[in-house]
Amino acid sequence: MSTFLDRARITVKAGKGGDGMVAFRREKYVPDGGPAGGDGGRGGSIIFRVDEGLRTLMDFRYNRHFKAKNGENGMSKSKYGAAADDLVVHVPPGTIVRNAQTNALIADLVEQGQEIIVAKGGRGGRGNIKFATHKNPAPSIAENGEPGEEFDLQLELKVLADAGLVGYPSVGKSTLLSVISNAKPKIADYQFTTLTPNLGVVSIGYDKEFVVADMPGLIEGASQGVGLGIHFLRHIERTKVLLHVIDMAATHERDPFQDFLDIMHELEAYNEKLLRRPMLIVANKMDEQAAQDNLPIFKEKLAAYCQEQEREPYEIFEISAWQTKGLQPLLLRTHDLVEHAEFVPLEEEVVTQVHYGLEEEVPFEIHAIEPGYWQITGAKIEKLYAMTNMAHDESIARFARQMRSMGIDDALRELGAQAGDLVELSDYQFEFMD
Repeated sequence: MSTFLDRARITVKAGKGGDGMVAFRREKYVPDGGPAGGDGGRGGSIIFRVDEGLRTLMDFRYNRHFKAKNGENGMSKSKYGAAADDLVVHVPPGTIVRNAQTNALIADLVEQGQEIIVAKGGRGGRGNIKFATHKNPAPSIAENGEPGEEFDLQLELKVLADAGLVGYPSVGKSTLLSVISNAKPKIADYQFTTLTPNLGVVSIGYDKEFVVADMPGLIEGASQGVGLGIHFLRHIERTKVLLHVIDMAATHERDPFQDFLDIMHELEAYNEKLLRRPMLIVANKMDEQAAQDNLPIFKEKLAAYCQEQEREPYEIFEISAWQTKGLQPLLLRTHDLVEHAEFVPLEEEVVTQVHYGLEEEVPFEIHAIEPGYWQITGAKIEKLYAMTNMAHDESIARFARQMRSMGIDDALRELGAQAGDLVELSDYQFEFMD
């Protein structure tokens, strides 16, 4: 089974805030003790942090649910509950985080140590010391902790590389990667030897390095899902320079120029902006006589193609990856493009790190289930209910005032609710009193 995984869907749930407490001072020599219930602690948030030691989303194949701890409840004698530790989840550089329901882009994590809070822990509920007033110096009111955020997330990995090797299967991309970098890809003379992107660091002297990626071989129709291409084409999106490797010896009896056209068509079909990026033509297997014979024909056709497409002529580098010949000029030119060429983004997408505010949503909705039976839904009212301590009458009365101030009583009245009708909110039922 492959250890490379570049897509995963997970569920994250931040910790609930600790409940506030109703308590009173009862020390022997303290007259008129007053309230002494402490606040609950904050629930743990879930944080994604980039770890450059990771290269895949394999850790999310079997572990798809991440839940942070709840905050500690408030205690008597005005003791506050402890906040829960945040849950830090390590992801590889190049991870894109989206909301699985809306497909909204939440974060694009690319730099070592970069962090994003993907689910915020709930705040702790207030104890009765926070509700004391001169009119009510001994309140029996406390809040439950705020629920933590919960989301379904879609993770997608796009490998981070300065240059990407593209081309038909078995043109020598893996061999080239193995001789110019520290990567050790699998090499064999058959189609689709490379099943996952391979990364390697190329060093061509002091302070001259760049990262190159060997993409699984594309074939005609890859952008429509043929072969492996469509599954890995997205990894090309982050590369700044494309190295188009051609089997100039036509080892598998394919026409080198037709191979070039096919790959160019697939890149354009995936995203035409890919063709605006710097591209070098790597004529491989030049140690064979057939390659020497095919190269002049290829250059002639390429010149005609560039003129027809009104493009600048592509630079051609003649190499033999197997014999490690002709590599230095290719690497120096690639490094020069990596350093100085302008990156052409494929899409302009707004990255947001703003949490989904429950307060901004519709406060409540009322549904008529049957005559005399109503149901109230809505993120804001459901959160208020979750934070109400139903064990104390004063807390229940406060919740009733909050519903009235939100306009729920008036809305029920307008819809025709009568005194004695049953109203349901989450798992709580009460009678409507007009």
